[in-house]
Amino acid sequence: MIKYFSFLICFLLFIQFESLSQDLSKKQLKLQQDVWAETQNLAKAMIDADSVMLDKLTASRLSYGHSGGKVESKKEFIKKLVTGKSDFVSINMEEQTIDVFGKTAIVRFLLNAETLDNQNPGKVNLRVLLVWKKAKNNWKLLARQAVKILDVK
Repeated sequence: MIKYFSFLICFLLFIQFESLSQDLSKKQLKLQQDVWAETQNLAKAMIDADSVMLDKLTASRLSYGHSGGKVESKKEFIKKLVTGKSDFVSINMEEQTIDVFGKTAIVRFLLNAETLDNQNPGKVNLRVLLVWKKAKNNWKLLARQAVKILDVK
């Protein structure tokens, strides 16, 4: 009889943990989808040079690192886009990975973009790392770092 109750308790606990695990997986997937949506909103705001949206999506202490080593503040980042010094015609993001840890998310992707910086056409192919931080109910970009893709043979 004790064996039966022990088995029953173990079985019920297993079912409870399995249900909890599925709920956590759904919650994690929803968080990842939310962060990816904000990443896409950021790309659109960069293409549109939308200062209001860029301000909304970025943290006040943004650290925006370029593949050439330059690091910009939020103000510098937005100003370059609005003035056309940095002008994205198109942004394509592939091979994305998203990890969410509480109120922090790390997004990595391959960036292929067409630019028109200072009216000079160009192409950009980079690996990008974004760090998002949840503030209240909104995700804010806290840091970005890009690296050039090495041609390893």
